[in-house]
Amino acid sequence: MSEGREPLLVMRGISKSFPGVRALNDVSLSVYPGRVLALVGENGAGKSTLMKILSGIYKRDAGEITIKGKPVQIDGPLASRSLGISIIYQELSVLNNVDIAENIFVGRELRRGGLVDHKRQHERASELLQRVGLTLDTRTKVKFLSTAQKQMVEVAKALSYNSELIIMDEPTSSLTDTETAMLMGIIRRLRDEGVAIVFISHRMNEVFEISDEIAVMRDGEMMEKMVTAEVTEQQVIAAMVGRDVKNLFVKDEAPIGDVVLEVKGLSTKNFLKDISFNVRAGEIVGFAGLVGAGRSEVMRAVFGIDRRESGEIFVRGRRADIRNTVDARRCGMGFVPEDRKEQALILKMTVRRNVSLAALSKVAKRWMIKPKAEKALVDEYVEKLRVKTPSIEQKVLNLSGGNQQKVVIAKWMATNPSILILDEPTRGIDVGAKKEIHALMSEMARQGVAIAMISSELPEILGMSDRIYVMHEGRLKGEVDRKDANQEILMKMAIS
Repeated sequence: MSEGREPLLVMRGISKSFPGVRALNDVSLSVYPGRVLALVGENGAGKSTLMKILSGIYKRDAGEITIKGKPVQIDGPLASRSLGISIIYQELSVLNNVDIAENIFVGRELRRGGLVDHKRQHERASELLQRVGLTLDTRTKVKFLSTAQKQMVEVAKALSYNSELIIMDEPTSSLTDTETAMLMGIIRRLRDEGVAIVFISHRMNEVFEISDEIAVMRDGEMMEKMVTAEVTEQQVIAAMVGRDVKNLFVKDEAPIGDVVLEVKGLSTKNFLKDISFNVRAGEIVGFAGLVGAGRSEVMRAVFGIDRRESGEIFVRGRRADIRNTVDARRCGMGFVPEDRKEQALILKMTVRRNVSLAALSKVAKRWMIKPKAEKALVDEYVEKLRVKTPSIEQKVLNLSGGNQQKVVIAKWMATNPSILILDEPTRGIDVGAKKEIHALMSEMARQGVAIAMISSELPEILGMSDRIYVMHEGRLKGEVDRKDANQEILMKMAIS
């Protein structure tokens, strides 16, 4: 445990309310130097709210915070950083149009004689990148980096503050297994140097691999704190959700019918080459591969978001001329993209408007929305997906990341698609919600929906897919049937 040490950080009796919802109720937490504390809980449990209070984004309504035994007032992010606290958020906060070094040192540029010392800044940035395992030119604009590379730049930025406490909110959500292993090595090194780490993750294997202690939150309250070595994964999950959640990746059997979606020879300029695959009614087809393999690019081209250079798309045996997303929707397609904030949600609009947006034809007559019909539709899917919101009139901006993801899935489910593309459908989703979403996928498959699913979690691919296509560097490497697939086979195909 942490006997013989004084805590670096103590939060006592922290409470926070927003209009219509009490986000935190009398929460207390201690964090020790040279320890990794995993903070876990379902989406909406209050983890991110608690950390935003610590980072100065929110002000607490009640309670006190002490650092090294001294009470502190955290009035904003600058005050938080001055106290030796850094936070890496799940949603990246990089500046796309400036280079890597400028991202790392934004607002605190290294200067000489009043002018920015670009040479020293790039040298220091290069050193930080090496610590996180990146060998990029620090003059590269961030917009040209992959999501995984952007995440590692955020880690490098946090390291640049020489902080005594680093909070990592779902830091591996966009990383490959190799990059995740590298990050774990960085965390261990920081821990050995005496840095305190708060590690927020829904991935139980990572929690048990890296943490010394586990703090469990539920419904805005701190449930219990455990020593990682003394508990099981099932005990932690039960504390998180208030019930046992067994067999997380369980796909119910569904009758598989005729081919609904067929893609032949799809290519895009400079990347995708001769991609061919099909999905049948009632079938869940998984797309596996490393980050950057081209899985998302294939689906964006199929849905008409990106332009394809060649290739044909057939829906129920008929050639479909899909040039844009309107054409795709007319063919009965729905698409849950990887990046919910940038590609799927209108954050300042309500849950009601976001969910009904893609299904306006169901709730409108002569271009006028029928409020009762819209409310009934939205209520149905908010209940089905257990979206935690005080009301459907709540702005999506105020929901947790996981509940925002549920809203995106609800939006497309409300259209009753015959073909549903899911790009990382459970990314940033808690274990209980994952099970619910998988059950909904199975239900839709039983109803005859053809589902194409991209996932970076191999257990999810193996557990939910009838067939699996594996991609590598813009090409399909092969197809594996569910009964023949395992992690070793898929990884070998993905890296060769």
